[in-house]
Amino acid sequence: MTGFEKSTLSLFSSGGLGDLAVRQAGFDILVSNELLKDRHEVFHNNFPQVSCISGDIWEKLDEIEAETRRRLNGKSLGLLYATPPCQGMSKNGRGKLLNAIRAGKKPPLDLRNRLIIPTMELAKRLRPEVIILENVPEMASTFIQDSSEEPINIVDYIRKALGPDYAGCAEKVEFADYGVPQRRQRLISVFSRNAELKAWLAIGGSFLPQPTHSCGGEGGTLPWVTVREALKGLPELDAKSRDTATSEVPFHRVPVLDSMKYWWVKHTPPGCGAFDNQCIACGYSENPAHKASRGANGINKASLMTPLFCQECGEMLPRPSVERDGNRVLMKGFTSAYRRMVFDKPASALTRNLSYACSDKKLHPVQNRVLSLQEAFRVHSLDHYNFNWLRQDGKQVSDKTIREIIGESIPPFGFQVILEHITDILNGKHHPESNAGPLFCT
Repeated sequence: MTGFEKSTLSLFSSGGLGDLAVRQAGFDILVSNELLKDRHEVFHNNFPQVSCISGDIWEKLDEIEAETRRRLNGKSLGLLYATPPCQGMSKNGRGKLLNAIRAGKKPPLDLRNRLIIPTMELAKRLRPEVIILENVPEMASTFIQDSSEEPINIVDYIRKALGPDYAGCAEKVEFADYGVPQRRQRLISVFSRNAELKAWLAIGGSFLPQPTHSCGGEGGTLPWVTVREALKGLPELDAKSRDTATSEVPFHRVPVLDSMKYWWVKHTPPGCGAFDNQCIACGYSENPAHKASRGANGINKASLMTPLFCQECGEMLPRPSVERDGNRVLMKGFTSAYRRMVFDKPASALTRNLSYACSDKKLHPVQNRVLSLQEAFRVHSLDHYNFNWLRQDGKQVSDKTIREIIGESIPPFGFQVILEHITDILNGKHHPESNAGPLFCT
């Protein structure tokens, strides 16, 4: 890797979970920017040697550039790593959305998606050898308005902003394929002006390493790491009371469920959802299951006909429900709500709502509760690293902030595998014929 500087600028750093992979792969993070102070304090505690610039990237552009140049001390920037917010990304196809925009029928363009503009401005000013952007797969079909107010696809905007000196690709990654016990898909976009990386891309077409794991261990890979493997060794918890919902293991605690929610969860069989629970009064097991379908506009809608009362004996089923106008009615929700994870598969993607039973597949496989934060750390591969949930200013980190940092971050272990593969290309340890080829490239 002759002449390649491993100095790094980290943007939208949050609490620094993705940066664990950057550091472990041998990169030296010089400067970090994050909008939210609560999250940046956690980052700063874990990366005390980094210059942390908190605040809006639009307002901090010049300060970020100046501090990066000061820390570089005349050297070139090796890596710009950025994880812009993903909440505004669209699931619509790029052609369909662009046609709607041009026809004057555009949906609102989320301003958060335009954070790619100051990111690329810093890239143009600092000219890093490698740029790595991490986001949801929907980024590939998301449009923004450029400085001329014209709609443009984000990936196309990146190519246009960087110009011909940079070559790159946006690729869809399943992190379970790299040993993470979680089905989490992200879009990893790598652009570089480095000659070795550009040559690799021209020949092989991908910056992704070959998967180390697969669903069934096909092709010489290892089987996916399962929830069972990730959670082993931790004491049992139960969300019925405060005493049973806590343990002496740090962060191994869960929220207590009220009696009604606990009733729904308790009678939910392994691998199933509470909306499908059957009658516990008479044992009748043929009550229709909960269904969801997509309408003509593509919107997913839950069935309104799912019964709440047993069709055999008339007793209320242990299915999620609410009180409305003096009557008990089925709660609006989808088949994935109040659903248990499966022990022998990776977990579903952890979200900011990972501690809520009503969120997507967040119930423990067999115990009556959601996952604890300690279990979430393992599912997110944080157990591979030394990381402290402390703030640099000494204030306590709330469980809410922890959930948000995890839900918005990349699983660091899988990202480390990708980073080490890229550095191995730079070191000449790989040949193009070993390239896996892009899983998704745009």
